[in-house]
Amino acid sequence: MRQKSEGRHNFIDIKVLARLSGLWLEARIPMLGSVSGRHRSSLRGSSLEFAEYRKYVPGDDTRRMDWRAWGRSDRYYIKEFEADTNLRLYLVVDTSGSLNFSVDGVAKIDYTRSMAGTLAYLASRQGDAVGLYGADKGFHTEIQPKRGSAHLRLVLDTLADLKAEGETGLAESLHQAAESTHQRALIVVISDLYIEPELLRGCFQHLRFRKHDVVVFHLIDQTEIDFDFDQPTRFIDLEGGVPIMADPNLIARQYQQSMSDYLSDLADVMLEAAVDYHRVNLLDPVDQVLARFLIGRQRGKR
Repeated sequence: MRQKSEGRHNFIDIKVLARLSGLWLEARIPMLGSVSGRHRSSLRGSSLEFAEYRKYVPGDDTRRMDWRAWGRSDRYYIKEFEADTNLRLYLVVDTSGSLNFSVDGVAKIDYTRSMAGTLAYLASRQGDAVGLYGADKGFHTEIQPKRGSAHLRLVLDTLADLKAEGETGLAESLHQAAESTHQRALIVVISDLYIEPELLRGCFQHLRFRKHDVVVFHLIDQTEIDFDFDQPTRFIDLEGGVPIMADPNLIARQYQQSMSDYLSDLADVMLEAAVDYHRVNLLDPVDQVLARFLIGRQRGKR
């Protein structure tokens, strides 16, 4: 039995947090934050990590002058170091009706809450600001990133109240996030991505143009790929479409080809936009998925 937080935040597993406690959420690109933190900044500062030399100009702090370089070249050089800053984490969570799809009692919306809540907690623990977007058709959920335990509680309360219903508004939400996020941020998208890859291409290009670091967790179960039904089945559109009664034997090959084309096009979009893409099975433990993600980020930074 998993030990979870009490009350409204029971989608956060305390044991998962404990297993991930030694890992840090890292950005792939330099951030622009307002306070000191553990992430690389695009500005130069006075941390311990050397960045580069540049020529001295009048007004520079002479304490940062490299006198050994002057002795070798008879020219004045200033040492520059990478400034460390805090990170802005935006969680963009899909709340369309298709997130009610479940496997062995695990619904995509519950998996989304657990993953988003855990990432929010980890980011807040390391002093980063956390924001939340609910990607529904009407774009009703928007919490700008802030730091602190009170704000984290607001984010978790909002995650607890999210309901999966109606059509997806993921494309609109991603464009909105790109427009309203004026400084570089880590944008984490959690969705089943039932949207045309070509629409996503424009979204990710918009985010990358704004110089954001984009991560996508694609929730898709193997049954959605294999389509291994063996008898006439009534298929229900969880986003409000008309139910369809069909014989899987007649449509399986066409479905599997369409799914293969979709996944191939999606991979091309992710690669072109330099998105950090992760395909997630609902039966994959959240801690294992996030551990692979966090460790990969740290290796990438090194």
